[in-house]
Amino acid sequence: MDASTLLLFVPACFALNMAPGPNNLLSVSNATRYGFRRSCLAGAGRLVAFAGMIALASAGLAAVLHTSELVFYGIKTVGAIYLFYLARQLWFAQPGGQVASAAPEAGWWQLARQEFLVAAGNPKAILIFTAFLPQFVDPAGPAAAQFFVLGVLFLLLEVVALTVYAWMGARMQKWFAQPRGRRVFNRSCAGLLAGAGMGLLLSRRT
Repeated sequence: MDASTLLLFVPACFALNMAPGPNNLLSVSNATRYGFRRSCLAGAGRLVAFAGMIALASAGLAAVLHTSELVFYGIKTVGAIYLFYLARQLWFAQPGGQVASAAPEAGWWQLARQEFLVAAGNPKAILIFTAFLPQFVDPAGPAAAQFFVLGVLFLLLEVVALTVYAWMGARMQKWFAQPRGRRVFNRSCAGLLAGAGMGLLLSRRT
C-alpha cells in the first residue's frame, strides 16, 4: 500500500481504537478486579470478534446490516441486553476486603468470552469497518490484499489500545483498594455500561 495512505490511516484508526467504549471499559474494569495480565489476555475475545467483522466487511456481507432492519435491530437489542446484564453484575458485585480476593472469580477464558460478546453484540462496529476501511483502499489495486493489510493494522492498534486501558485499570487497583472505593468504581462502570447499552438501543443505521 502507498505510504502516504498508511500515514493517514494509522492516526485516524488509532483514534477509533482509543475511543472509550464498552470493550475498553471492560479492560479497565477487568484490570482493577483481576489484574493487568488477565485483562490483556481477555482482550483476545474482542480481537476475534473484530477480525470476523473485518472479514465480513471485506466480503461485502455487511450490506445485510444496511438492508435488513430486522437483523440490525435484533443484533443491537441482544448486545444492549448483554451490556445491561454486565452492568447489573458490576452494580451488585461485592467489593470484598482486598482487590486480590476477586481474582479467582473468573478465568481469562470467561473474561475473553465477555469481551467477544460485547464486541459481537454491537452492529455499529461492522458498519464502521464498512464505512471507514474502504476509504483507504485504492480501487486500482487488489482490494482483498489492501483490506487484509488495513485489518491487520487495525487489530494491532487495538492491542495497543486494550493494553493502555488495562494498564490504567491496573493502576486503579491501588486507588480503589478499599471496599468503599471499589464499590464506587464498580457502580460507576455499571452506570457507563448501562449508558452504552441505552445508546446502542437508541442508535440508528448510518
